[in-house]
Amino acid sequence: MEAPERAGGGEPPEPGGRPVLGPRAFVPQKEIVYNKLLPYAERLDAESDLQLAQIKSNLGRAVQLQELWPGGLFWTRKLSTYIRLYGRKFSKEDHVLFIKLLYELVSIPKLEISMMQGFARLLINLLKKKELLSRDDLELPWRPLYDMVERILYSKTEHLRLNSFPKVFNSVVRYMETFSFFTRYFPADATAEMLEEWRPLMCPFDVTMQKAVSYFEIFLPTSLPPELHHKGFKLWFDELIGLWVSVQNLPQWEGVSILSPHFFNFIFGVKYIFTRILRSLNLPVGSSQVLVPRFLTNAYDIGHAVIWITAMMGGPSKLVQKHLAGLFNSITSFYHPSNNGRWLNKLMKLLQRLPNSVVRRLHRERFKKPSWLTPVPESHKLTDEDVTDFVQCIIQPVLLAMFSKTGSLEAAQALQNLALMRPELVIPPVLERTYPALETLTEPHQLTATLNCVIGVARSLVSGSKWFPEGPTHMLPLLMRALPGVDPNDFSKCMITFQFIGTFSTLVPLVDCSSVLQERNDLTEIEKELCSATAEFEDFVALQKVFNFSVSHIFETRVAGRMVADMCRAAVKCCPEESLKLFVPHCYGVITQLTMNDDVLNEEELDKELLWNLQLLSEITRVDGKKLLLYREQLVKILQRTLHLTCKQGYTLSCNLLHHLLRSTTLIYPTEYCSVPGGFNKPPSEYFPIKDWGKPGDLWNLGIQWHVPSSEEVSFAFYLLQSFLQPELIKLQRCGDGELEMSRDDILQSLTIVHNCLIGHILDNSEDDTKSLFLIIKIIGDLLQFQGSHKHEFDSRWKSFNLVKKSMENRLHGKKQHIRALLIDRVMLQHELRTLTVEGCEYKKIHQDMIRDLLRLSTSSYSQVRNKAQQTFFAALGAYNFCCRDIIPLVLEFLRPDRKDVTQQQFKGALYCLLGNHSGVCLANLHDWDCIVQTWPALVSSGLSQAMSLEKPSIVRLFDDLAEKIHRQYETIGLDFTIPKSCAAIAELLQQSKNPSISQTLLSPEKIKEGQKRQQDKNADAVRNYECLVNTLLDGVEQRNLPWKFEHIGIGLLSLLLRDDRVLPLRAIRFFVENLNHDAIVVRKMAISAVAGILKQLKRTHKKLTINPYEISGCPKPATVLAGDRPDNHWLHYDSKNIPRTKKEWESSCFVEKTHWGYYNWPKNMVVYAGVEEQPKLGRSREDMTEAEQIIYDRFSDPKFVEQLITFLSLEDRKGRDKFSPRRFCLFKGIFRNFDDAFLPVLKPHLERLVADSHESTQRCVAEIIAGLIRGSKHWTFEKVEKLWELLCPLLRTALSNMTVETYNDWGTCIATSCESRDPRKLHWLFELLLESPLSGEGGSFVDACRLYVLQGGLAQQEWRVPELLHRLLKYLEPKLTQVYKNVRERIGSVLTYIFMIDVSLPNTAPTTSPCIPEFTARVLEKLKPLTDVDEEIQNHVMEENGIGEEDERTQGIKLLKTILKWLMASAGRSFSTAVKEQLQLLPLFFKIAPVENDNSYDELKRDAKLCLSLMSQGLLYPQQVPLILQVLSQTARSSSWHARYTVLTYLQTMVFYNLFIFLNNEDAVKDIRWLIIRLLEDEQLEVREMAATTLSGLLQCNFLTMDSAMQSHFEQLCKTKLPKKRKRDPGSVGDTIPSAELVKRHAGVLGLGACVLSSPYDVPTWMPQLLMNLSAHLNDPQPIEMTVKKTLSNFRRTHHDNWQEHKQQFTDDQLLVLTDLLVSPCYYA
Repeated sequence: MEAPERAGGGEPPEPGGRPVLGPRAFVPQKEIVYNKLLPYAERLDAESDLQLAQIKSNLGRAVQLQELWPGGLFWTRKLSTYIRLYGRKFSKEDHVLFIKLLYELVSIPKLEISMMQGFARLLINLLKKKELLSRDDLELPWRPLYDMVERILYSKTEHLRLNSFPKVFNSVVRYMETFSFFTRYFPADATAEMLEEWRPLMCPFDVTMQKAVSYFEIFLPTSLPPELHHKGFKLWFDELIGLWVSVQNLPQWEGVSILSPHFFNFIFGVKYIFTRILRSLNLPVGSSQVLVPRFLTNAYDIGHAVIWITAMMGGPSKLVQKHLAGLFNSITSFYHPSNNGRWLNKLMKLLQRLPNSVVRRLHRERFKKPSWLTPVPESHKLTDEDVTDFVQCIIQPVLLAMFSKTGSLEAAQALQNLALMRPELVIPPVLERTYPALETLTEPHQLTATLNCVIGVARSLVSGSKWFPEGPTHMLPLLMRALPGVDPNDFSKCMITFQFIGTFSTLVPLVDCSSVLQERNDLTEIEKELCSATAEFEDFVALQKVFNFSVSHIFETRVAGRMVADMCRAAVKCCPEESLKLFVPHCYGVITQLTMNDDVLNEEELDKELLWNLQLLSEITRVDGKKLLLYREQLVKILQRTLHLTCKQGYTLSCNLLHHLLRSTTLIYPTEYCSVPGGFNKPPSEYFPIKDWGKPGDLWNLGIQWHVPSSEEVSFAFYLLQSFLQPELIKLQRCGDGELEMSRDDILQSLTIVHNCLIGHILDNSEDDTKSLFLIIKIIGDLLQFQGSHKHEFDSRWKSFNLVKKSMENRLHGKKQHIRALLIDRVMLQHELRTLTVEGCEYKKIHQDMIRDLLRLSTSSYSQVRNKAQQTFFAALGAYNFCCRDIIPLVLEFLRPDRKDVTQQQFKGALYCLLGNHSGVCLANLHDWDCIVQTWPALVSSGLSQAMSLEKPSIVRLFDDLAEKIHRQYETIGLDFTIPKSCAAIAELLQQSKNPSISQTLLSPEKIKEGQKRQQDKNADAVRNYECLVNTLLDGVEQRNLPWKFEHIGIGLLSLLLRDDRVLPLRAIRFFVENLNHDAIVVRKMAISAVAGILKQLKRTHKKLTINPYEISGCPKPATVLAGDRPDNHWLHYDSKNIPRTKKEWESSCFVEKTHWGYYNWPKNMVVYAGVEEQPKLGRSREDMTEAEQIIYDRFSDPKFVEQLITFLSLEDRKGRDKFSPRRFCLFKGIFRNFDDAFLPVLKPHLERLVADSHESTQRCVAEIIAGLIRGSKHWTFEKVEKLWELLCPLLRTALSNMTVETYNDWGTCIATSCESRDPRKLHWLFELLLESPLSGEGGSFVDACRLYVLQGGLAQQEWRVPELLHRLLKYLEPKLTQVYKNVRERIGSVLTYIFMIDVSLPNTAPTTSPCIPEFTARVLEKLKPLTDVDEEIQNHVMEENGIGEEDERTQGIKLLKTILKWLMASAGRSFSTAVKEQLQLLPLFFKIAPVENDNSYDELKRDAKLCLSLMSQGLLYPQQVPLILQVLSQTARSSSWHARYTVLTYLQTMVFYNLFIFLNNEDAVKDIRWLIIRLLEDEQLEVREMAATTLSGLLQCNFLTMDSAMQSHFEQLCKTKLPKKRKRDPGSVGDTIPSAELVKRHAGVLGLGACVLSSPYDVPTWMPQLLMNLSAHLNDPQPIEMTVKKTLSNFRRTHHDNWQEHKQQFTDDQLLVLTDLLVSPCYYA
């Protein structure tokens, strides 16, 4: 703490001694209340006002003087600290000014990212408390924020490494939440402007769709007041919801989160939402589970689902609650502890977050202070009935989840929130499970789980609300039963028991109130019961017992001793006077007794009893200092006797005692943490503790008892220091000067004493005395950083405070209703926070010396000393601003190649100092030109130092780490900063702002001019530094005999210096171009990237102009938003009749390169490139080029250089793992873009040679060059382009016919890359070439498949703009669908998916002119007739060969079917919408083919049919499709093939579960399904009957069907079917195998009852016992009935075994007898 504060902190002020502060000059927005409770609270206002005034004045000044660094950054940091210490303690006007200023700063265009993040964090912190500023107080423009995000997330240059952003920025999602802080303050018209800006991006086939939706998610203002709703969500809600409902395979862009706040307007969609949520849980369903491929499962984040459900609950219709109950009913059984799987995580999250979210909503509706935010309308508030319904529907799964395999934490959190709402529903069942768990010794897991949950509900339990008054009576029995859990052998059990006892003892004052019974008569029954019970507290806590126990035993000091001593300390803390009276004299006696004899002082091993008493004494002195003063003589005597013991353990304990004495007397801390102010020692008549059980502390009346050091205590502390510290320091001083000889142990001992007094400064000559050096390091560290408590200790206490707060808080009522002990803890933490953040540690001479000493120790020859010193060194660097610049040159000294006296250890130490630790500063990479200019070249040259040896792996690894860290953390450092005028204007207002202000003259215009001049000089300096760094690095890399490793490091550092705002110096350009042909592949790769970047820097800008698309098309603008193929975007389509084939046509065409423009609607300002004559000149001679361009031109026109380059590029790098390289593509694209066709003559022979060579690496090389050529020719003139295609077409033909397994991927990428973002009319040569005849059959089936692949790559990039090509392709493919080769079939399937991809059924979308699915499917069905009409099993007997001669229709049909299956499977995961009704007509056919058993030996046809059914059954259905599909199913259920009937059932299981709520909303559908299953239960085929039973029990279990009396009596009727008498058989005849109809009926009845039994695996409903009895009557029926009964019973036994004690209660004694007979296995001796 700083000196002035200590001066005033001694004595409390005398009355009238200080001016009382008048009323505050401003109303603070919201300050931290805990500050008012500190013992020195009255000084804080003046202190904070001064700080705030300084911040305002200096921050304003710095910004006006253009000084962002260090001034601006320093004062914004000060502001962050101010907010941490005082909260938002400034006026509303200042608040707004701060926000506006920071908003301006964040959006300065060329700001470095790290600075921007610093400003952004503070800005977000200022915006966090939304209730403080209303929309009227603050309005922020949205564009600056959008420009910033666009610049960073969609940077055009980052991929060429011209801009390095630190990796952290990529997690946009982390920023998602923070954007909502800004959107509240966007102006009312923002919504319309945003929609205008981003709607044109909404092309569902394009990546821009995702961009548009994420922008909507981030920016759309969702909290406008109701009167502005017409300018807010009403503009987009229907449009986006429509998209959301109609998209089936959740693509990434389904912007979920923006929809959530407005969902209460969307009641018709509840069933969709719940269906989606259920699907997204990915639960395993159905008996033949084919798990969905991953693309179907990119499910929602559970968080979104929870927000939705909570937002929509309540309201008059109760619809959501009904669905929610349905959801939990259908998934409850998954929570049973015996189930486990990947999906469990999501289920647990749902359980934990939902109650939390509901509590938050209730809090908002009922207890929150009203503010400017729109309140929830009365009609939509949750009623008490709603809350009860909610708790009831979720409690069952929560109770099951208590014992889950993943731990009980989620359940405990859920219970805590549920108990706040309805304790009477939640606590009793938890207790029911807790008591038995406390009794059992065999299941510790059960015990920890239940205790965890009870801790969660503890507060609701003891406070005994009006809902659950009997709660408190459970507390004592629980505490008493928990005691045996204190078991040192089972650590986790022990910890949880302690936590349990701790929780209750903080909630409840442990006072014996039994005497009250005699004194008062106004008590309720429950209070009486409690009073008599509290007599047991006496047994629970007793001081005398503790004392006797600890005095009568001697403990070893490591483990047990520590525990017992802690226990004693706790006792002493509770009642200091009495306990000190007991303990101190006792210990004093023993210790004096044992140290009477002087020999003891020199013993190496001390008496156990002596050590134990020392330990005990050192722990119990951690109490209120005032109480210790009585014993000071005794204590000092003990210290004098024991500080100089020889035994290390002895003097360490004694030093601890000294440490605790000093702490107790000089620090400020609260002396008690009772749960009510004023302690419990009042007589019961005036204070009745039971009323305080679980009561929150009263913030305004906490009455904390503080310990503030009195003058007596301070003088005692000084006396201690005088007597023990001075002599040690003098000794050490003399030893250091060489006067006094001291043995090592003596030095160590003196240092220990010094360390515990916290001061000392020594440099030792003997380097190998490591132990003393360790202590020296610790002392220096403490001197540099210790402020009364350690940062890491403080952080961990802050963490644990937050944990305890979470486990006991009352989220429902909010408003800081914590228990008193917690509040006191928080105030104490506030005090420590203040002492820790003593600002701007000034960097004085003594600090500089100490840091230098640390550097010396960090390069010592002992690795352990180095290690410890480095940790302290890094901590010190973080604490003192600007010391880094002071220390860098000293570190680099050790790396200088010309020094001969550096040892390897020092060299290593210095490298570690540069590397830094994982969180702190990295000296090698400070974001500052002055530092990098020194460190980077030094790193490269250190390769010539004689201490460097590449033989030592540790040194090699260090250099690798350094290089890796620099690359990872580097971000482009700014070269020119200017602060915009608007920003300076706000800064001026801030500087003038009053209340509070300091008298400071405003800046004169001259001063401001000076500031601008300074900033310009600084920018010029930066440029100088930049060029200097590049040159120094080049000098370094070009040194002779520099080891290769360092050359690579140097080149790597050079490549980081590419920027988008400055071209590299010429020397570096020459260097990189030469290195394209370096021997080492690592260097070549870096050079390729660098040259691609340089080419981007040299790119000439192309002129653009605005067009009006409606004029070009000659169509008016449509009135409403209509996406898809419209008359006004028809001119963009590829049309082979009008493609530009002459120069004139070419130049009059208007080319639109980006694919998404015009699909959804046109942008407001549609720009395209201007005509040829306005663009930069093509075909320049060398003289027309800049010097940088000449360097590149010379190398690439040199045939030798090019030949060498191509040779290198066509080598293979990693065999079999090389892919098409985007970097090389960028290099060639740049070359052809900047120099048009200048180098074609040199390259042409190479291309021709490469294409003919079928090796993988040569093919890849030529593919990269060709893609670069096609994309680079974007701005070439028509003649040049035409020439280019004359060259390319034959090349591509050759290439396509030479494809191999290894290369077809690269060619696919090549063509797809060439077509990306290009107008298809420009590439007509390519498309016509690809469509020539993809399936020629030349080169075999493989080449055919590859050609299709390449073609698909090209067309897919063009999306909706080539309907003509898609039609041509489909027409070409249709007759060829009966292909025999599997690989071609698969490829065709995939191509069909892309052909039909454009046929989407999205709302507001015009019907497509591309091919449509329904027409195609109709034609296919026609061809499949021969298969659908016949009834027998379909066998696949087609061999894989194309026989000569015509095959019959049936064989053709089967071949066609195989291809169609491939198509359906491929499109299941890719297309946006579900199977259309035409596809449903294929179902009966699939049912017929799909096999029943899981057997992999089946042929392809059957396997595919099975997989296809599985995928289709998981599809999302729309209500209008339900009747169609049920019709297909019931028709198939009459089929003659039992395979088909069986498969209908498996299909049904999955389909119903995945579309549960869609079906539940349609009563007819439920009836139909029920009828279908009951009919199939009586099927003649045994397998079908059993499957029907399984399906029935599944649907009962997820509450889709209910077990009503009608169904039950139906089954019982069936069971009573009489069986025909058995006929006597002829001895020779085979028994008849067809079961009689009666047997089937009877079996159906038994199966039905069995299904009912199995449908509730974890509980016993009322109807169950009787059903079991009925079933058991059939045990002796003929097979298969007997088998079914046995199976059912054994399953019942298996699932109910765990909780049998509970389940037993449901049966009568007679029933139990029968049951036990049945369940005990019969013996098999008979």
